[in-house]
Amino acid sequence: MNREIVLDTETTGLSPAAGDRLVEIGCVELINHIPSGRHYHVYINPQRSMPEEAFRVHGLSEEFLADKPLFKDAAQDFLEFIGDAQLVIHNASFDIGFLNAELERAGRPPLSNPVLDTVHLAREKHPGARVSLDALCKHYGIDNSRRTLHGALLDSEILAEVYLELIGGKQVSLALIAENRITGADAIANRVVALPRPNPLPPRITADELAAHNAFVAKLGDDAIWAQYAVVAEAAE
Repeated sequence: MNREIVLDTETTGLSPAAGDRLVEIGCVELINHIPSGRHYHVYINPQRSMPEEAFRVHGLSEEFLADKPLFKDAAQDFLEFIGDAQLVIHNASFDIGFLNAELERAGRPPLSNPVLDTVHLAREKHPGARVSLDALCKHYGIDNSRRTLHGALLDSEILAEVYLELIGGKQVSLALIAENRITGADAIANRVVALPRPNPLPPRITADELAAHNAFVAKLGDDAIWAQYAVVAEAAE
């Protein structure tokens, strides 16, 4: 089983070293690249003011966050959810930097999970193109109309769709189906038999064309495979 966690955060600014803090974490679980339906989401009280520039990005005010848990109180649930899974993050150094800064403040070790940065993946696949989340949604035809403001859980859900496209899109789903195909005796036991149509389709060839075909097949001998189909065609009339 391949377990991955698509992750996004919202913050009070751009630099944990300058005193900026996490205010939201959103995670979506993928199993074999398919959303499992499990997610993790929490708002966090940053214990500081909310700069206007950050508020315009995510809409999370000091008043809204005042009664939310501190990171140190949410850390255990977060760490248990992500476990040792690979983290899939857009511009990963930003989110990992904030998460590790918060973990350090809480007296916990930094994250050791493997990390896949979808910005790097997108640049490899689309060199020279814009690789923002909105630009990738537009490129792949993914609906992001709900994204009027940044939100960690919503952005994680959207990023999961983008990530699937970056690694092969529908081909990934088809590969997973192929891995689960039933073969051998089980395939025979579980084979679905197509029932005859209640009203046969009208013939697409004329009677003269069918007669000419059957005459040609007759010249091939009784053992010719086409002779079997000629018999089926006559029986179906």
